[in-house]
Amino acid sequence: MKDSVLVLSGGMDSVTLLHDYKERVALAVTFDYGSNHNAREIECARRQCELLGIEHLVIPLEFMGRYFRSSLLSGGDAIPDGHYEDENMKSTVVPFRNGIMLAVACGLAESRDLKHVMIANHGGDHAIYPDCRGGFISAMSSAMKEGTYDGVTILAPYTDITKTDIARRGGNIGVDYSLTYSCYKGGEKHCGVCGTCTERKEAFRDAGLDDPTEYLA
Repeated sequence: MKDSVLVLSGGMDSVTLLHDYKERVALAVTFDYGSNHNAREIECARRQCELLGIEHLVIPLEFMGRYFRSSLLSGGDAIPDGHYEDENMKSTVVPFRNGIMLAVACGLAESRDLKHVMIANHGGDHAIYPDCRGGFISAMSSAMKEGTYDGVTILAPYTDITKTDIARRGGNIGVDYSLTYSCYKGGEKHCGVCGTCTERKEAFRDAGLDDPTEYLA
């Protein structure tokens, strides 16, 4: 039953969710908010939706790039190298990004008589990103339910699993990860040293999957 809008970045997690729940996804939406890697992610999202025959929208949120403070919005040179556990990775947080995107997706869902908004937050996100944590997702879902006539809610099935679990799941269902993009620096090739590249490498390695990604380092 096609009952959901899916927030699709074009990265590993949301693309896996798209394939995993393709029977339920009526619409995928990607937000162009001015991040360093937006353009490359959007192209990956578009191609994945084409493969599955799922409608895809790109909605501009340029005000975030203009007014919000984050190294993710400030050019590739502003992105620190290292692991997500490092203190300097907090600079990559885009304030309340998921809250804003979920609110827009909620409006889309109600406008199309759909019951759910799907998002691919996962367990590895929680330490650094407040709006990826289970408590936030639950609270946002409750607010959306109260604020819509049809009681739109969030489905976030990956909240308590790791990126490795997601990669393994995607491998089992045949996701083409060469058509995904992660690097926060936004270059033609993945840098290999930023937090999201490091996590991407670890996920493929620990899941026992071949990594199709071209890295600079």
